[in-house]
Amino acid sequence: MANKPLNTELLDRAIIFAVKAHAGTERRGKGYPYIVHPLEAVEIVATMTADQELLAAAALHDTVEDTEVTVDQIRAEFGERIAALVADESDTFEAGVPEEDSWHSRKRAAIERLARASHDAKIVALGDKLSNMRAIARDYAVKGDELWNIFHAKDPKDHEWHYRGLADSLRELEDTFAFKEFESLINQVFGAK
Repeated sequence: MANKPLNTELLDRAIIFAVKAHAGTERRGKGYPYIVHPLEAVEIVATMTADQELLAAAALHDTVEDTEVTVDQIRAEFGERIAALVADESDTFEAGVPEEDSWHSRKRAAIERLARASHDAKIVALGDKLSNMRAIARDYAVKGDELWNIFHAKDPKDHEWHYRGLADSLRELEDTFAFKEFESLINQVFGAK
């Protein structure tokens, strides 16, 4: 007896939408297409849930923050739940303030927002943050402290504060393999606490 096929229509549409939104963009300092990161976030989220809306939100998580796509467009195309999950995962930028100058306030707001977020939003966020931490760990192993020069915040202590704050906000997921890997990579890059 053949297995019933998995209905991935929603995820498939979200991936195609994200591919188009991120078309022609490169992951900062990596030399590969940006879409690799959202797809890795989907893979990580899939280790925690089969919920197609959460997987779709993982695929779309950077479209509002890093492209011209709006939350209203996500809502119209994918519904309220996915739009809310993407909005929860998006930094808000201060008009007229350079990204370098608003880095700390944006990251503090993200940590606080994540601490109050729903369980579902935390799953999507962990997909994103673990993907980011994997890239940092790989790059740090090769470049050492030169790595920090590609970021708006250049001091590794700022990144340690940010990632440890994210881990604290995501602690309700500590029983997942993804969270354990996330915390392990933080300790690998920044030293055990």
